[in-house]
Amino acid sequence: MRTFSQVDVFTDEFTRGNALAVVHNAEGLTTEQMAAFANWTNLAETTFLLPPENPAADYRLRIFTVSRELPFAGHPTLGSAHAWLAAGNTPRDPDRLVQECGAGLVEVRRDGSRLAFAAPPLLRGGPVADHSALAAALAIEPEEIAGAQWADNGPGWVAVLLHSAAAVLALWPDYQRFGEFTGIGVVGPHPDGGEAAFEVRAFINEGGRFEEDPVTGSLNASIAQWLIPAGIAQQRYVAAQGTALGRRGRVHLSQDGGEIWVGGNSVTGITGRVIL
Repeated sequence: MRTFSQVDVFTDEFTRGNALAVVHNAEGLTTEQMAAFANWTNLAETTFLLPPENPAADYRLRIFTVSRELPFAGHPTLGSAHAWLAAGNTPRDPDRLVQECGAGLVEVRRDGSRLAFAAPPLLRGGPVADHSALAAALAIEPEEIAGAQWADNGPGWVAVLLHSAAAVLALWPDYQRFGEFTGIGVVGPHPDGGEAAFEVRAFINEGGRFEEDPVTGSLNASIAQWLIPAGIAQQRYVAAQGTALGRRGRVHLSQDGGEIWVGGNSVTGITGRVIL
């Protein structure tokens, strides 16, 4: 029997963010056992907390979707850090945690009542010159795209900028035309003066299973790595995500000392024991 948590991430209201399953004390589990349990939970991601192998880390994290293991993902990072702390663990530095994962070491710091992670470096970046394939996948015209960048920090994202949040919310993608794209993130600005500066949506091809992710930390991290240095976004802004799914995700992005930080609230909704 192992301790189990289910956490809602990027929200301060349970059921309005993105759900995450967390298995504590996962030593002894094989990769196959982890993958099978992640497939069973049927959530966007399931994580497994382990003792660190790197002496600089507070804990090690393995992250699984229903069909594959990820080197890094954003909402599992924040949700797992929240669950690790809620279980009574104490980081060596009271103001920050260091997570070890497939992408290396990821710093997680306290940001008021929230936790925030330092965006990892991109595995693939740079502009997408030809917008036609992206437009076909999103079922829009190429001229509706204001810009597009590879934004892959592990899950394989490509990010698309539209001219407005309303255009983002109006999308009905054609998943059958995704082709090489495993994940397309779309962002558009809200009118000035609102709570959120941008609206974000994340469309995923998960091994032939097509879905929209409610709130996505890795995507928002790489979008901020594009928009803030380009002057499209302010150095500190809030992105809304999940609106089209009836969620109320809020992702807090900022640039500090040359690093992009991605923050959000997490709420523990379920705790218990799991037989694994």
